[in-house]
Amino acid sequence: MSFRLGAVARLAALGLAAALPVSGASAQTAPPAPSSPGAVTPGGATPGATAAEAATPPDQPAVAPSVAPGKDPVVATVNQRPIHFSDVAAAATTLPPNLRAMPEQVLYPMLLDRLVDQEALADEAQRTGFDKNPEVERQMKLAERAALQRAFLIKEVQPEITDAAVHARYEKDIANKPPVEEVHAKHILVDSEAQAKDIITQLKAGADFDTLAKKYSKDASGTQGDDLGFFKQSDMVPEFAAAAFAMQPGQFSQTPVHTQFGWHVIKVIERRQDKPQTFEAAKDELRQHMAQEAAEKVVADAVSHVKVQKFNLDGTPIAAKAPPTPPPAK
Repeated sequence: MSFRLGAVARLAALGLAAALPVSGASAQTAPPAPSSPGAVTPGGATPGATAAEAATPPDQPAVAPSVAPGKDPVVATVNQRPIHFSDVAAAATTLPPNLRAMPEQVLYPMLLDRLVDQEALADEAQRTGFDKNPEVERQMKLAERAALQRAFLIKEVQPEITDAAVHARYEKDIANKPPVEEVHAKHILVDSEAQAKDIITQLKAGADFDTLAKKYSKDASGTQGDDLGFFKQSDMVPEFAAAAFAMQPGQFSQTPVHTQFGWHVIKVIERRQDKPQTFEAAKDELRQHMAQEAAEKVVADAVSHVKVQKFNLDGTPIAAKAPPTPPPAK
């Protein structure tokens, strides 16, 4: 059970905004499209893979950059169709971290064999006519559209989230914010005011707060003495926050505090001023937030250029929503 105020979730445009790269990856890091109809995407990425899976580089190089910068040599051919080093590098990004950490001399041949197997399998599917299966054709079209969406989003959004842009946003939104006061508190949550008053009476008589919390509190954190850690006033429901921030360290509430969750007895442990995050601590989350914002704009612009008609499950058209009424002129 929690009575912290839930943060309003940001829209993830088409579910793709959160998938955009957060570490400065460029569109060129995305895996290349299949080299022939029906071919398996290098690395075995599924058609629904996110842009992050395609664009965000691993924490450490999966395959050591042993080729000259700007070069992309052919490392194998299957029926005279080339497999490039970039295909191997893209396949490596799909591996779990423990495998990405393997030595290059072990990882490289394993990935190369995997790509050869995939190309051979795709060729066999085409040879037997399986690529003409209606469901396979549908999946291939969906995969092609998904790859196009991801690549376009990355191309449009990447210029908006450069290191300089992220740093400027940090200076604007975070660096100069005044410190915010936080309270470290514990609480005991019960169902009735009478029980809360009895607990306060026991505390005034010298009872241990944590012992009473474990005995009486219905909150799931009771086994830890109902320790809520540090929180800002905006993190809690108003009644709880007002009571907690009115007390000094060592004090407990003299009257029960009522919220929609029940009756609380609160004890304040510590107060502090929360300083703004450093740039290093904030940059990844900030970059992701900026990517989401930029992606939402790209999607909104794309939707504005198409004609959309929606239907109910019975085939009847869904009525378009009327635009909001503008406020009256002053």
